[in-house]
Amino acid sequence: MPHPDPSAEPVLTPHDPASLSAWAPMGSPVFRMLWGTWMAANICMWMNDVAAAWLMTSLTTSPIWVALVQSASTLPVFLLGLPSGALADILDRRRYFIITQFWVAAVALVLCLTIVMDVMTAPLLLALTFANGVGLAMRWPVFSAIVPELVPRAQLPAALALNGVAMNASRIIGPLVAGALIASAGSEYVFILNAVLSLLAGFVIMRWRREHVPSPLGRERLISAMRVGVQFVRQSARLRAVLLRVALFFFHSTALLALLPLVARGLNSGGAGTFTLLLASMGFGAIFVVAFLLPRLRRTFSRDALVLCGMVLQSVATAVVAFAPNVYIASPAMFLAGMAWITTANSLSVSAQLALPDWVRARGMSMFQMAIMGASALGAAVWGQIATVTSVPVSMLIAASTAVLAIGATQLLLRDRSIEEDLTPSRVFKVPSAEAPPLTGQIRITIEYRIDPARGEEFRALMQESRRSRLRQGALAWELLRDISEPGRYIEQISDESWTEHLRRFDRVTAGDVALRDRKLAFHLGESPPVVTRFVLEA
Repeated sequence: MPHPDPSAEPVLTPHDPASLSAWAPMGSPVFRMLWGTWMAANICMWMNDVAAAWLMTSLTTSPIWVALVQSASTLPVFLLGLPSGALADILDRRRYFIITQFWVAAVALVLCLTIVMDVMTAPLLLALTFANGVGLAMRWPVFSAIVPELVPRAQLPAALALNGVAMNASRIIGPLVAGALIASAGSEYVFILNAVLSLLAGFVIMRWRREHVPSPLGRERLISAMRVGVQFVRQSARLRAVLLRVALFFFHSTALLALLPLVARGLNSGGAGTFTLLLASMGFGAIFVVAFLLPRLRRTFSRDALVLCGMVLQSVATAVVAFAPNVYIASPAMFLAGMAWITTANSLSVSAQLALPDWVRARGMSMFQMAIMGASALGAAVWGQIATVTSVPVSMLIAASTAVLAIGATQLLLRDRSIEEDLTPSRVFKVPSAEAPPLTGQIRITIEYRIDPARGEEFRALMQESRRSRLRQGALAWELLRDISEPGRYIEQISDESWTEHLRRFDRVTAGDVALRDRKLAFHLGESPPVVTRFVLEA
């Protein structure tokens, strides 16, 4: 993938203290530019969410309808995240990013028109909020895949934390601007400003001169790309554990945000200003921990420990906000919630990024975001319904207490102890050639090993790693055959969708795959290497 011109940026080594600084990624001009557009995009998102949530409270007083605004905003990312991530991996990421900005601008204009024409209803507001969420579903995976292109690996945690700063600074700026506009002019002006900022961000992205290098094998087909993305996640135990933990965290923590408009209304003199202040307090807490504490915390504690502590602190803050008698208690609790939120989310995001090679990064991060948004959408509906049956404080207390139990159990069962695989791209494997490459039909590859029968159990255990590796690369199927008459003769059989997809797997080989190949060859007996044969399925 292309990188910014290194001559235009400071050279930092992984052990240079400057490279570990919370602000080191800002040394990249391209990162600064795209970070600014990301912040603008998130300001628009928060302005839209605040305006939509507050508008819904004027259309209905039902807690479930208010909570469903959060569901409508996040559900599209769950439904469309995977195809969006696949498109971000196979299309020009720069152009795709631009399109997402123009989509959000168009939806904001429609929202404004419906308010001006006085035809807004609760169902229509949910539908348009859902349409705005479609823009989020398209935008998030592509930006997540772009970030590792812009900074060295040592700076990736800091870059992701700065993205969290943008998110939480927008959590302050967006609600403040939205609240001021709602109070002084009306909700329609929030959506007008949203459209203007989205258009400006799109034009700024046009300045980025990223060179898109098409694959010589051509674009992956969308369905095939989606299959490979899902398959990669299924075969990565490390990534599956991250997805489960992030889903649990956001399922429970979304109770605080989904019910916050009703909490704000219930406080003394509660109004749009109170709602804005509580959101801003959460944003300040997140910015504070990134600017002053997070680099030190990452050096002192493991990511597992940070996730557990963050979840406990988030739960405590949620319980305090639920029963806070006034804003003087609720606001500091929201500050702590912001600290907990960014610490937990950043730790899990870094774990996900480090478990993904670049060729599948957008698809992997789209499923990470799907886990977040799907859990948030479900959580908002669940906690909203519980609040309807019981009360807002009771619902938030249940969310806080069950969160600690859930995340504690997963931390014990799914600890992040495995050694990080070396995902550096490798060209060690020789790409096969054919005099007449088959245009259709599946490809079957057989690799014949001769091993010491006494080491059969050890070899079969290692071949399970080979199975996971082949399937992560995109193979359709994998089997290991043992010769009944010759116990030391094993045949590894791999199926690929087509000759092109077979060749594409060689582009996905990592240094970890090379090391695995060497471990398999250590079992092979004889001077000649294992015999490799390729067949095309005729019928």
